[in-house]
Amino acid sequence: MGLKYLPDEYDAKGQLRLPFLFWLILLLQARTWLLLVMAGASRQQGNDLLALFYPDRQSFWIGLALGIPAAAGLLLTGYRQRWPRLWQSWRQVLSVSLLISLLSQGYGLVQGAFPDSPWPLLLTLFDLLALIWLQTHQRLRDCFLPEHLHLE
Repeated sequence: MGLKYLPDEYDAKGQLRLPFLFWLILLLQARTWLLLVMAGASRQQGNDLLALFYPDRQSFWIGLALGIPAAAGLLLTGYRQRWPRLWQSWRQVLSVSLLISLLSQGYGLVQGAFPDSPWPLLLTLFDLLALIWLQTHQRLRDCFLPEHLHLE
């Protein structure tokens, strides 16, 4: 019985390395948290920056809430061996968070809240692509399995 992936695709702990696109998806999902950090770092323009991306305060709070699973996922990646059951379920947690985000964005569009800029529609498209990738990418799914199942 051999390895399913090349030895270079494993880290020093023997864990399958997470794909680079997974890190980008976590950052995409935690975008409101990143914006909050940037607004806090630029004290004078912080409120203007938040108002630019979130003119409606309610959508800002929703964005923060929907970004919690991604922010927790960023922290949880370092504890994959320590909390394996939690880690194994986290891909589904991220997928549910993306699905809720897509439903929220779709509801806003159905209600006639068409954005003035193309950014919200572009982010909705990225969220949809991220959800599809989280569910279909075989190597990523294998990253959430216990290590002994990475064998052929």
